[in-house]
Amino acid sequence: MIRNFKPHAAHVKKSGSDRCFYMICYSVVVLCLLIVLLPMMYVLAASFSSAAAVNAGKVWLWPVDFSLKGYETVLQYKSVWIGYKNTIIYTLCGTLINVAVTMLCAYPLSRKELGGRTFFTFLFSFTMLFSGGLIPTYILIRDLRMINTVWAMLLPGAMSVYNMIIARVFIESSIPGDLLEASRLDGASDAQYFFHVVLPLSKAVIAVIALYYAVGHWNSFFNAFIYLNDKVLYPLQLFLRDILVQNNIDSSDITDPEMAAQIQGLAAQLKYPIIVISTLPMVCLYPFVQKHFNKGVMVGSLKG
Repeated sequence: MIRNFKPHAAHVKKSGSDRCFYMICYSVVVLCLLIVLLPMMYVLAASFSSAAAVNAGKVWLWPVDFSLKGYETVLQYKSVWIGYKNTIIYTLCGTLINVAVTMLCAYPLSRKELGGRTFFTFLFSFTMLFSGGLIPTYILIRDLRMINTVWAMLLPGAMSVYNMIIARVFIESSIPGDLLEASRLDGASDAQYFFHVVLPLSKAVIAVIALYYAVGHWNSFFNAFIYLNDKVLYPLQLFLRDILVQNNIDSSDITDPEMAAQIQGLAAQLKYPIIVISTLPMVCLYPFVQKHFNKGVMVGSLKG
């Protein structure tokens, strides 16, 4: 008996147009990789080079006159540790608030029997296109007495409508309605169904939106620039801004007197170790969440 034979994909002969298409795709991917990778390699190389080599422009993709002086100086810079502590607090607390508010909003909107569901969805979506503006927002924060407080960094923008839509679509498409009926037959309330069924089954999308929120909080500086006056509350990004944009470092924050005398000469080189130190936590966090991206984001993007 002759069986149907299907050639393996690796043995299928590609036409000239296919080979050309794959070459173009690979070229674009490699180009995008180089655009992202080369600046990162330069920053990393400059952070391990001497100040003289950096100022002379000798550094490209490999450290020149290998030195840890930049990292030693940064680790003695008190403002960096203050900013690090504040940024970690803002990121952890802010992400927790963001995820809680997002899921509490996404779940009701995923229920088709919710009255006014279309109206509320339109209302949330409307805010993605139109907002009150900076001055009305500042007046609101001021009247709520949140200026120069931690809450000014946590509560404004507590929910991203885009992330809420992703979570809502994920719940609609990935959690069968039969589970709701089964939980009702078992006597579970809506709150019990949400906490014991919906949340455990939504770990993928929660991980994705949590990463989005965490990166946003970690990189945020504009709210702090507008709402905070006390340097004790400044996040790391504001201190980084002073060094990157203004090329200015307060030598009084350096504990070593000899290093404080040389600090202005090191200012141009210190920006690179600080960039590495400030981005390292998010780079280390991403691999643990990356596996959830296909399941968490693609569902919302394809069916939203």
